[in-house]
Amino acid sequence: MKEERMKYNLISIVATDLNWGIGKDGNLLTHLPGDLKYFKQKTKGKIVVMGRATFESLPGKKPLPNRTNIVLTRNKDFRPEGCICLDSLDGFFQFLKENNQTDDVFIIGGQQIYHEFLPYCNSHFVTKMQREFAPDTYYDNLDELGEYELVWQSETQSENGTDYIFTEYRRK
Repeated sequence: MKEERMKYNLISIVATDLNWGIGKDGNLLTHLPGDLKYFKQKTKGKIVVMGRATFESLPGKKPLPNRTNIVLTRNKDFRPEGCICLDSLDGFFQFLKENNQTDDVFIIGGQQIYHEFLPYCNSHFVTKMQREFAPDTYYDNLDELGEYELVWQSETQSENGTDYIFTEYRRK
């Protein structure tokens, strides 16, 4: 079953602090316009997959424009307009199969969704903030897992008192 699921091009995209923290109290750790622009550039025209809480943290609690928004939730009553709601990983992969999906699919959070999709992602776009915050949610530390390698990183960017770099990890 995992081999069949690996045929899809699943990519996670996330911003982390030095300890792989990703959020605090349902919000991003800091506001980085350059990272948001990068996120938009990478995901525009693609499928984005998120959990319910991540969807509810979006501006206006509305789907991201110019993308197919998939929300994974066990809440059968949660059906925001403009989104495809699915209740499981199995349901998600069934959706991809039924729709002959061959394009990139971006996993955009939160913590539980990232963790559940980790075994199926071939690439990870990680914006690494060069400082520590006080997060309450984390991303799996790709440097410690051993099955991913850093294949690219940008020059250092700096905004709002935070230095950061864009990186890409790929499955070995």
